[in-house]
Amino acid sequence: MGEFKVHRDVFRDQDIFDLEMEHIFEATWIFVGLASQVPDPHDFITTWVGRQPVIVSRDSKGELHCHFNTCPHRGATVCRQRAGSAKAHVCPYHGWVFDSAGRNAGIKNQTQGEYHHNFAEGSHDLKKVARFGNYRGFLFASLREDVPSLEEHLGDARVFLDLIADQGEDGVELLPGAGLYTYRANWKLQLENCLDNYHLTSTHPSFMRIVERRKKGDSGHALETSDFKLLDGTVGGGFTFPHGHAVIWHGNATPQVRPLYKSIDKVVERVGEVRANWMLGVRNLSLFPNVQFAENISLQMRIIRPLAPDLTEMQIHCVAPKGEASEARTYRIRLYEDFFNSTGLATPDDLKVYEQCQEGYRVWSVSEQQGYHRGMALVKNGPDEFADQLGISPATSVSGNFEIQDETIFHGGYREWLRLMKRAECTLADR
Repeated sequence: MGEFKVHRDVFRDQDIFDLEMEHIFEATWIFVGLASQVPDPHDFITTWVGRQPVIVSRDSKGELHCHFNTCPHRGATVCRQRAGSAKAHVCPYHGWVFDSAGRNAGIKNQTQGEYHHNFAEGSHDLKKVARFGNYRGFLFASLREDVPSLEEHLGDARVFLDLIADQGEDGVELLPGAGLYTYRANWKLQLENCLDNYHLTSTHPSFMRIVERRKKGDSGHALETSDFKLLDGTVGGGFTFPHGHAVIWHGNATPQVRPLYKSIDKVVERVGEVRANWMLGVRNLSLFPNVQFAENISLQMRIIRPLAPDLTEMQIHCVAPKGEASEARTYRIRLYEDFFNSTGLATPDDLKVYEQCQEGYRVWSVSEQQGYHRGMALVKNGPDEFADQLGISPATSVSGNFEIQDETIFHGGYREWLRLMKRAECTLADR
């Protein structure tokens, strides 16, 4: 009792990483994008499910599809752009053509090819992923048929996606432009960091000093932003959910600095005062294993792609309500650039400490992390009074003063990690 142990090999061992890719990233629901990224017929984006490239597209009727990005002929990727619009994709190797629904629309010189009659009886379309789901414009794919339904997988974490989607009368969208970078450390460091309040004052002191200078009028910078020093004494907490999802939250001492604040009366009319107040608060949502929505200043979406035990690719976007007023949109972008962007005041700090952690993992004589114990005396199974406000039943709840800076919030993700990785034991036994 009162202990939660994570061995450092999960951050540094190549064999464990290979099993993660097979039994986590290629065996459960993986976030692949927003429907708003492909708004019109024939629009597409390309991305990855684990190690496997996929295309998310709309066909001529506007229906969404997710196919593997590989030509059935000789294997080349048929789409080589990150995003765009195309009625057809042509394989660069031998010229096979596929329409926006993934159907084979042409085989170069087929009549001259002297194919056996059996060839015509088989499918030459792009292969679909096993499962593809859409929850309110949030798109997920799985390479395995035996996963639960998407709604079951998301569970009550869906409520926090609702708190994002309902900020706009017609939902949300990604703003033009994206950040793409790598850091030389394990993917789980990003998974943890989004839920980690404990690092704020020690990792981001430069941001806090800049905010102080702005308050005094010393910086010449007119941007009004959240002041983390005002969090001391505010109420906060977190919830974990089945399947590894988690969220941290706390009240906002300065709601007027949020881009949503100017339209909050309309939001209240749509969703009620309770949920509108939650929208003005701070929430960082992590959907295991690869997407996070951080709403502590602007609203950021982060997509995690592991490349090696010590190498991770990150894709980051600014998210906003559709139809947002021009003044609020400009303010949102300035806040995003200031804190979240890859050139902002927070992200470089975080990436540096991830890499310092990975360097520290080279010390093989230290085997276990001690970073999962804050809040152990307070965490409770099931909902608390704040969960009741939203009508949710999380696996665990923690709430209290912000200074708790709870670490039990990481437990749900590692329990799901262990559940999925135990499949590897059966697989290895069968080999």
